[in-house]
Amino acid sequence: MLLEQRLSVALVALLGILGTAAGESPEECRGLDPGPTRTVTRILDGETVVLDDATQLRLIGALAPRAVDADAEPGAWPVAAAATEALRGLVLGKSIELRFASERTDRYGRLQAQVYLLEGEQLRWVQGYLVREGLARAYTLAGNRACATELLAAEHAAREARRGLWAETAYQIRQSDKFSELLRYRATFQVVEGTIVRVAEVRGTIYLNFDRNWRRGFSVSLRRDDRHLLGEHASNAKGLEGRRVRVRGWIEQGGSAPIINLSSGGLIEMIADVPAPQPH
Repeated sequence: MLLEQRLSVALVALLGILGTAAGESPEECRGLDPGPTRTVTRILDGETVVLDDATQLRLIGALAPRAVDADAEPGAWPVAAAATEALRGLVLGKSIELRFASERTDRYGRLQAQVYLLEGEQLRWVQGYLVREGLARAYTLAGNRACATELLAAEHAAREARRGLWAETAYQIRQSDKFSELLRYRATFQVVEGTIVRVAEVRGTIYLNFDRNWRRGFSVSLRRDDRHLLGEHASNAKGLEGRRVRVRGWIEQGGSAPIINLSSGGLIEMIADVPAPQPH
C-alpha cells in the first residue's frame, strides 16, 4: 500500500510536469535517419504503443518496468502501471516523429525507433524523457545501440535523484560478488557493479571475470568481433583487469555461474578514473 501511495503521488507530480515543461529537451540523440510522422492511438505498456496505421511501435532504448522484475503478479506491479500511465499522458492522441538507427523492426514485426513528440515547432525526445524521470532504464540490443551515451546520462540523473523506479529496492544496482543472488535474477535485466579480476579470450569469445573462480563467479562475455563495445579498451581488453565497472543486460546462466552476454545486448561503463585495488 505504501508503495502504491508513493507511486500515485509521483505520477500526479509527473503528469503536472508533462503539462508545464513542454519546451524542455535536456537530452538529445543525433545522427538518426528520419522516419514518418504518426499519431499514437493506443498504449500497450510502458514502452509499446499503437500508431494510426495499426502498426505497433517499440520505444527502443527505454526499458519499462515489468512485473517479472520483482517476481510480482502480472498486471499488478505498481511501478509498471505508473510507467504506462505516464506514457499515456505524454503521447496518447498526439503526433510523434520516428527516427531510426540500424534495425527498424524487431523479431515480432514491431517498429523500433527513437520517438520525438511534436509540441508546436519543438520536439521532445520521448525515450530521454522517460529514462530521465525514472520511468524506464537505459538499454541496448545487438542490432540497435544508438543513443546509448545520452540514455545513460539521463538515467544517471534519475538514479542520483532517486526518481521513479530508482526509489525502489527492486531496481537497486547489484553487486558482482553476490553470485547466488544474481542467479536468482536470471532471465531478468539487471545492472551489476564490480571489479574485473581477469580477462580471457577463448575460441573467439572475450570473458570479463569478476571472480578468480570463473566457474562460480559472475562474468561478462562478448564476441571478439564486438570488442568495440569495450570502448577505449577495445584494442586491449586486458587493460580492464582491476577496473571497477558497471555492466547491464539480461542475466543468463553459464554452467553454474551468472553471466551477461554483451553481444546480444548490454552496456559496460567505467565508473572510476583509476583502477580499483586488486583482490588478494
